[in-house]
Amino acid sequence: GLASQGGLIQPRIAGSWLLSPPIHFFLSLERHSVKMFLRGRPITMYIPSAFLNYDDLRMEQPSEKLQLDWVYGYRGRDCRSNLYVLASGELVYFIACVVVLYHVQNRTQRHYLKHTDCVRCLAVHPDRVRVASGQMAGVDKDGKPLQPFVHIWDSSTLLPLQEIGLGSFERGVGSLAFSTADEGMYLCVVDESNEHMLSIWDCSRATKLAEIKSTNESVLTVEFNPEDSSNIITTGKSHVYFWTWSGSSLTKKQGIFGKYKKPKFIQCFVFDTNSDVLTGDSEGNILTWARVAADVRTLGKGAKETYQISKQTRAHEGSIFSLCLCHDGTVLSGGGKDRRLVHWSPNLTLLQEMEIPEQFGAVRTIAEADGGELLVGTTRNALLRGSFVDGFRPIIQGHTDELWGLGTHPSRDLFVTCGYDKQLCMWDGGEHTLAWSVTLEVPYEKWEEHAAWPWGCRTTCVASF
Repeated sequence: GLASQGGLIQPRIAGSWLLSPPIHFFLSLERHSVKMFLRGRPITMYIPSAFLNYDDLRMEQPSEKLQLDWVYGYRGRDCRSNLYVLASGELVYFIACVVVLYHVQNRTQRHYLKHTDCVRCLAVHPDRVRVASGQMAGVDKDGKPLQPFVHIWDSSTLLPLQEIGLGSFERGVGSLAFSTADEGMYLCVVDESNEHMLSIWDCSRATKLAEIKSTNESVLTVEFNPEDSSNIITTGKSHVYFWTWSGSSLTKKQGIFGKYKKPKFIQCFVFDTNSDVLTGDSEGNILTWARVAADVRTLGKGAKETYQISKQTRAHEGSIFSLCLCHDGTVLSGGGKDRRLVHWSPNLTLLQEMEIPEQFGAVRTIAEADGGELLVGTTRNALLRGSFVDGFRPIIQGHTDELWGLGTHPSRDLFVTCGYDKQLCMWDGGEHTLAWSVTLEVPYEKWEEHAAWPWGCRTTCVASF
């Protein structure tokens, strides 16, 4: 859940109805402990020694219910292409089973809560209102298997429009993309099975139109050609594939690297203003794949155009995790090892660059808001907002590993958390911000943390075992 990904939730009291966070549990008393069943897995919670007669303290369930109010954190450590700007001006991203819609100026959040297990990918429709989100397989509250699926939903009402692929996907949904040339009629999905099945769906009817085994290697990204929905590109481990879709048929051509070193991973790509393809790879290079007319004499009259590498641009030290085409045709790239955010002209001449502070980690994904403001998701689960001129500041932060300790202030709207990332964090519940954090150096590889706020004290206590 949220805690396993370094996130946490803040509920508020609602009326007689419940918008429940997607975590289900039951409690049972067993001697000096309470047993919680989380997704069918028993977890023992020990009753504090101060409560000598726990049975006498038990009472009827209150009439009030909890409603999700705020989500702290963002899943950037192990996900990509998961930050977009909607027509409403809200940012949309996910952590655990929750898709968050965050209005930065108004400092409000809304939440899409229809998923039953961790969300792993997002795609935004060309209308910037509809959203597709795909989840992993999981188990229900009784430990029974839950199949992965994709939801297409309306971000203005938070109502689901279509459920796609229930029973069709294996393990989970890894990548999603809406078509653009036909105003978002189709959705391409790549699942997490061994063969990474690639399928195309009619969005309005939720029907599968074509399906094929793509590759046994990891697939990291998929996109339709914005000018031609019959052309699709996937990239990942040791490959870039150019797909042609016709009816129920899908055929692919592998990108040929020729004289250029073949990278271990092609982690991201965008179509530029010339409809060429720019790929970012684990070697730190941006490769420009230009369209080349097909050899009709050799392949016949029906032959399709192909893509060939026309240019290599040295961009980063280490992997390129993200590429973003800006509204003015310029390109942004984000580095992993060097943590650099680089601004390129349309022909890939360096314009500006800056380094993201080490405390936030590497650049995971980049989005451009209206007015040219930039948003950056990082590998240390932070969302940054800013520009090359004014710099960047965090608007969302979270833990980067499992969260195991939480303590609340006895009288103020403050709480502390700690986890396997060795971070002790103080949060302001009223402002929904991180007040401060410190790193705790503990010499154990495996450890549990507990944070407490002694009643009436101004300090926190942390114990590790």
